Amino acid sequence: MKQSDNNIRPLFFSLSVLLFLSLTGCWSSHEIEEQSLGIGLAFDKAKPSSIEKKLNEQGGGYSKKDRITATYQFITPQVASSTTKQSGPEQKSYLNVSETGDSFHQMVRELSLRSEQPVTAHHLKVVVIGEDLAKSYKLEQLLNQNFRESEVRPSCLVLISTGRASNTLETKKDGEIPAFRLAGIVENAYRTTRILPPMSHIKVESKIKSGSSFLIQKVLSADGQVKFAGAAVIDGKTHKMTGFLNEEELEGVTWITGKGKGGVVKSFDKETGQLIVYEIESMKSSIVPRVKGDNISFDVNIESVGRLSENWVVSGDTFKNEFLKKAEKSSEKEVKRLVGNVLEKMQKEYQVDVAGFGNRLRIEHPKVWKKVKKDWDQTFSETPINYDVKLTINDYGASDGSKK
Repeated sequence: MKQSDNNIRPLFFSLSVLLFLSLTGCWSSHEIEEQSLGIGLAFDKAKPSSIEKKLNEQGGGYSKKDRITATYQFITPQVASSTTKQSGPEQKSYLNVSETGDSFHQMVRELSLRSEQPVTAHHLKVVVIGEDLAKSYKLEQLLNQNFRESEVRPSCLVLISTGRASNTLETKKDGEIPAFRLAGIVENAYRTTRILPPMSHIKVESKIKSGSSFLIQKVLSADGQVKFAGAAVIDGKTHKMTGFLNEEELEGVTWITGKGKGGVVKSFDKETGQLIVYEIESMKSSIVPRVKGDNISFDVNIESVGRLSENWVVSGDTFKNEFLKKAEKSSEKEVKRLVGNVLEKMQKEYQVDVAGFGNRLRIEHPKVWKKVKKDWDQTFSETPINYDVKLTINDYGASDGSKK
């Protein structure tokens, strides 16, 4: 054996020992199969579950006031793996656990007395707040612990439900996980003007701090199904929910802000009364503040390019400019109706600006904004708003629309 080989062997052995010692891992870590991953959370007015009642009857209670019921949705590796092996109506891909009390942090710690698996919120996708609770408490009270908790991601979605929020975390479809379903519906915004840009924890906190009124997506639930249907109006002064916008009113807001990614406009031909459907390919909107002395007004200029996606006017030749102009005017009229209706709702009924008019005034006329920002919602309710809509059809679909 060569002398050089004898010199290399001790060095190789020393390096191997050093590498082995560096692979110690994280001594304080928890294995993923030993944890409950919190993926959804619902807040409702207090209504202790039957299990809570039975445990309390046996002396399981503690000093608290029953104000809020929090429903936590968990997914564990054991549950997830078992659903791939078993099937049937009894098998669920998730587990919901409710706890009632007056402190969110204490409630989640109480769960540690009911399960051997520690709860983590790193993967929390959505928080749903019931309308009764949203009307009774300030949003920062309901979300304060989440804002402070480093485990909850700032991107976690916030929704407001009609009825019990916990119902939105239920499903009858095998293998479906309700929290993921709610987070996934947001991704359909490119197909409809009735889905708001996601209101995450960080956006909600920012809106609260700014003192401006804003919208949060409303969700309905029935028999294990859910639907996004309009928006909850959050008052900038009280930070509580003051009411709802329905689906069409939310559409109107989308046209005002120009933040829509897709959707359709259904209108009816003036002469025949037949259906015409315009599909949005793009939209943009500009809100222009006008200031003359102490008088403030706004001009809203809305533009969109799209296609004729459905036409029931059998006498109409799609390729004729005359018909296309009629279809554009019909669709424009419908958009104007949507915009006019939601402006009426914002200014006269709720007296709140949830479409960003004040923000445009702040940017373009900061000195004027300083004078009116304190009572902006009241000022906004009395401010004239003019709006113009221009839609252009540049595509007619696969059909040429002509008679044979």
